[in-house]
Amino acid sequence: MSLLVVHAAATWALFGLIWMVQLVHYPLYALVGAREFPAFEASHARRITPLVAPLMGLELVTGGLLALDPPSAADALPLRVGFGLIVAIWLSTALLQIPCHARLERSFDPATHRLLVATNWLRTAAWTVRAGLVAVVLEGATAAGRS
Repeated sequence: MSLLVVHAAATWALFGLIWMVQLVHYPLYALVGAREFPAFEASHARRITPLVAPLMGLELVTGGLLALDPPSAADALPLRVGFGLIVAIWLSTALLQIPCHARLERSFDPATHRLLVATNWLRTAAWTVRAGLVAVVLEGATAAGRS
């Protein structure tokens, strides 16, 4: 299996996951009772981390390798822009979403919840653009293979 295919699979898995979290999971936070919320948030972190962390790590490594050594000159720009978006996603996660989750694990706070949902749109947009960029590169590689 090619590096590009592995990279695309990780990116598209994260693309689907972020939209589910943004539109379904995070909005449901507001429906959990205040007393139950810290346990709910801790359970969320315990369950989602083993799913997201390996995918994000795989995307980071494969994206970095592809940005450094793109399959073709035409692929260089989308892969490098895509890698920049990976870095932005990691920074957003570390600087915005993780601190919100840490605060919410102590107690539910509507302002922190709104901040989590609002700032998560950054990652949602970045993964959406990344999914498109990876599709373009994969289509180009597939077309080149047919020639």
